[in-house]
Amino acid sequence: MTAGPGAGDAMFDNEDMAANLAPEVDVPTAGVVDVAAIDPALVDPEAVAEAVAPQREIETAEGQALLKTEGLTVRFGGLVALDDVSFEIRRGEILGLIGPNGAGKTTCFNAITGVYKPSAGRVMFDGEPLAKTKRNEITRLGIARTFQNIRLFGEMTALENVVVGTDARHRTSVPGAIFRTRRHRREERDAVARGMALLEFVGIAPRAVEKAKNLSYGDQRRLEIARALATEPKLLCLDEPAAGFNPSEKSALMDLIRKIRDDGFTVLLIEHDMRLVMGVTDRIVVLEFGKKIADDLPAAIRENPAVIAAYLGVPDDAIA
Repeated sequence: MTAGPGAGDAMFDNEDMAANLAPEVDVPTAGVVDVAAIDPALVDPEAVAEAVAPQREIETAEGQALLKTEGLTVRFGGLVALDDVSFEIRRGEILGLIGPNGAGKTTCFNAITGVYKPSAGRVMFDGEPLAKTKRNEITRLGIARTFQNIRLFGEMTALENVVVGTDARHRTSVPGAIFRTRRHRREERDAVARGMALLEFVGIAPRAVEKAKNLSYGDQRRLEIARALATEPKLLCLDEPAAGFNPSEKSALMDLIRKIRDDGFTVLLIEHDMRLVMGVTDRIVVLEFGKKIADDLPAAIRENPAVIAAYLGVPDDAIA
């Protein structure tokens, strides 16, 4: 099945797998969830990973450029926030986008995800330009993101938040939802099944029926990642996911990001914590004052004089 824009007859590519995972998911309405009691398959990491893995067809071959920015420029009046930036994100990698405060990282992120319209240049995604593409259409095309400031539906449960994300792949019309057609009921059932699998994948399934606002800060971050994954993205963009984390939480987050990549997703990561970035990324792009100053492997970035100067304020003549 190709789940392009508007597609999503079922939340899994293989309906038999969906049925085996949770044909009739019965989630408690209160208390901590025992995932084994809901469905024994949820305690099998391989079964969960298979259920979570993206099932969408991608035109870009493994290792080739899934997303490319070409001369990307963003101006706010007389301020040039992003200046002729070109780089690529290859399918199957974790790319780090770093730079000092004010370097243009989030502006670049927002230009890629449709929040800002570029003043010049373009963004190519899976072989197609994103010019004049609305944000909801960008999500359907396969780009999902999290935010620096957590944006969850606080009064909804964790599971409900993830189910909202699955709606990006649903095909049920408004009348179909009103009259609860067979397709709508199937999509609803599959959304809950996939939602539980995603919560288990990110490590918070026991908290499925807790309101999002009552979760710990770390669990809220994981929930936001699960909701983004629920849209079945080709590219997952994480905007400072480790903000406010202690060292042990950062270590667990690194493991989760690697697991996401190993499950078939491509990841773009903005992060200030250099130890995390160096430990989890395959390649790093560095911005300073809206310009790209480096694009290389983590080991080379660590020794790059221009990058060191950008972070430590070394005089320009010292770089030479």
